[in-house]
Amino acid sequence: MLPTVIIIIIVVAILILIIAAYNSLIRLRNQVDNAWSQIDVQLKRRHDLIPNLVETAKGFMKHERGTFEAITEARSKAMGARSVSEHSQAEGQLSEALSKFMLVVENYPDLKANQNFLAVQEELTSTENKIAFSRQNYNDQVLLFNNKIQMFPSNLIANMFNFSKRDFFEIETPAERQAPKVSFDS
Repeated sequence: MLPTVIIIIIVVAILILIIAAYNSLIRLRNQVDNAWSQIDVQLKRRHDLIPNLVETAKGFMKHERGTFEAITEARSKAMGARSVSEHSQAEGQLSEALSKFMLVVENYPDLKANQNFLAVQEELTSTENKIAFSRQNYNDQVLLFNNKIQMFPSNLIANMFNFSKRDFFEIETPAERQAPKVSFDS
């Protein structure tokens, strides 16, 4: 009788450990998904602000068609990205296009003084900061999740239930690592 009780206790303990590890993986996966949705919200806000910025600038910058087209194309690519790595690459290209746009804006003092442009520019700056914070949070959650699915004994449960590693939201080229310049100080 005693060996049967010991076996039952061991089986129950193993089941409790499996359930706890599985639930922990689910919680971490959901935190990663939530963190990604926060990035997605901020990226959508960024994508929505860019046309307002460009439209405001068009009246002042009639000879900068190439600059506007580069931003529009980069924005379209960013909005069409599906995976984290596609988003990383497309958002980097959009940041680069915005950076070039802001450099060109420096040549237009009337635009730099326009209240509508300044308001949209301020919102874009705020959104860029929120994106950076959201990206950091997402990458922190991915790190926790990836660690959990790779560490023993939770890796056994992760493999059993097909939990897979998540990608970090990284900037891929050195040029993309530079934040867009949004200062209008003379």
